[in-house]
Amino acid sequence: MFQTLHETVEYITKKTNNFQPEIGIVLGTGLGGLVSEITVEFSLMYSNIPNFPISTLEFHSGKLLFGTLNGKKVIAMQGRLHYYEGYSMQQITFPIRVMKALGIKHLFVSNAAGSLNPDFKKGDLMVINDHINLQPESPLRGRNDADMGPRFPDMSNPYHQELIKKAMEISAAENITCHQGVYVSVTGPNLETKAEYKYLRIIGGDAVGMSTVPEVIVANHMSVPVFAISVLTDEGFPEVLQPVSLEEILATARAAEPKMTRILSQLISTL
Repeated sequence: MFQTLHETVEYITKKTNNFQPEIGIVLGTGLGGLVSEITVEFSLMYSNIPNFPISTLEFHSGKLLFGTLNGKKVIAMQGRLHYYEGYSMQQITFPIRVMKALGIKHLFVSNAAGSLNPDFKKGDLMVINDHINLQPESPLRGRNDADMGPRFPDMSNPYHQELIKKAMEISAAENITCHQGVYVSVTGPNLETKAEYKYLRIIGGDAVGMSTVPEVIVANHMSVPVFAISVLTDEGFPEVLQPVSLEEILATARAAEPKMTRILSQLISTL
């Protein structure tokens, strides 16, 4: 991995005039609006970056953006990668390795998720304070590179508590409905059955999605503090479960996105 990572970082460094980001951002499904807040200096297509996986989803742009947001140098993934696209866990988390090698000190992750908690409604936001990993494989499986992180990284506190506290304060000041909760990561791409939604709630989940946790594991492996937030785009309540389409999910994400953008933008400015 070291040689592959070196090749990718060398290419990016040359193409961006040695741009050194402080903050990494991963933008989830339907949540690309934060890009409008970034003063973009460089934009690289995933397809042009050596060793970089390419997003196969038509609604994911597949661009790596470099610029400033509230005075902070950032690198943003406009379009993330998923296990269900056929990539390995190492491939979908490779961009996080690249961000760290480029110099990020914090990682901010967003996603669209389904609510499991009856108190959390469609269109609300949820700051992730813990997770349950039901993905079939760890991105740390295989030989460990001690220069990147320990063989058995601690995961007792995967989400940065001070950033969570600040985010909740910002949401309260902005009068934005924002919860804290546990995110369950599943493979997808299918949504869940009634019995599965019930099970996920019983084991402690407040929201369910198909991403985020692999990136968070790798960030923790490299000692990068993480903040993660979900836009709740549908409701997985077994008793009243209704069919949901991708178009509905994207529409809900877009409608709620400005609230998420306000929180992330202000939170980044505090660093």
